[in-house]
Amino acid sequence: MSATCSAPERFCAFIAYDDAAAHPVGFVEAAARTDHVNGTNTSPVGYLEGIYVVPSARRHGLARQLYQQVEAWARDQGFREMASDARIENEASYAMHRAVGFAEVMRAVQFRKDVAGNEQS
Repeated sequence: MSATCSAPERFCAFIAYDDAAAHPVGFVEAAARTDHVNGTNTSPVGYLEGIYVVPSARRHGLARQLYQQVEAWARDQGFREMASDARIENEASYAMHRAVGFAEVMRAVQFRKDVAGNEQS
């Protein structure tokens, strides 16, 4: 959080609270990415790093409102594009991304292999 707070041109985070008890019910985080981001044509881009809304607060437009704050931040930074990702099995995330205007650009499966020869006992 200290990195986020100390570099508002590179990171942002927003928290949503319920009206009744002032409890947090959702958050969103974004960052400026200057590395290659699949599907984008410009650099840097705003990158939606994470978004979450508690189940009891879903389906009321809160994720959209949180995302709109991130998009406004990205425009204020001069970015022309936003990007994001989701786990391949996360259909709810796909729906949220589509609802706020994202288009899917690719799917990937990543692999790893231990080549150090360290066997577990």
